[in-house]
Amino acid sequence: MTNLTTIKAQARTAAFARRKQAHVMHKPGVAGHLSEVLAGYRGVPLSGYMPIRTEIDPLPAMAEAAAHGLVAVPVIIAAGQPLKFSRWQPEGPLRDGPFGAKVPEVVDFFEPEILIVPLVAFDIHGGRLGYGGGFYDRTLEAMRAKRPTLAIGFAFDAQEAQDLPLEPTDQPLDMLITESRVLQFDR
Repeated sequence: MTNLTTIKAQARTAAFARRKQAHVMHKPGVAGHLSEVLAGYRGVPLSGYMPIRTEIDPLPAMAEAAAHGLVAVPVIIAAGQPLKFSRWQPEGPLRDGPFGAKVPEVVDFFEPEILIVPLVAFDIHGGRLGYGGGFYDRTLEAMRAKRPTLAIGFAFDAQEAQDLPLEPTDQPLDMLITESRVLQFDR
């Protein structure tokens, strides 16, 4: 294990503990600010995610957005590959996907312009610490090479960290939304 790998693992362990506690304490309505922001992008194709474990739940905001345009969820194709995005509908049938996340039973791929990104930790500069597989970093890099792509991190306030161990390959967030605030980052 490299020193950076060890530091990232320690940062993830601490962040998972904070996220777990925040998840236990959360009240309904945590996606309110996310819904408000997405309303300003009505009709723009976007991707959310199916929450797993203690992730903050974006599904209410995704359902509102789906009434006005295309909404997808990520599908892992293979390790080391970018994500693909399949159309999601609030009552659509789902099946088990990799890592415990549900995916649409029937895939209908398209490329969104906005990604709601799950995370383990974030900083006030738009840095994001993910699970370590690099899926969102590879995906955002490829999408941003083609056209502007808005990356919105969604997290509990408790997931904020200082001095995240970031690498040059880590893709920054354009915006971060929590249950209590919206942070926008100039890029």
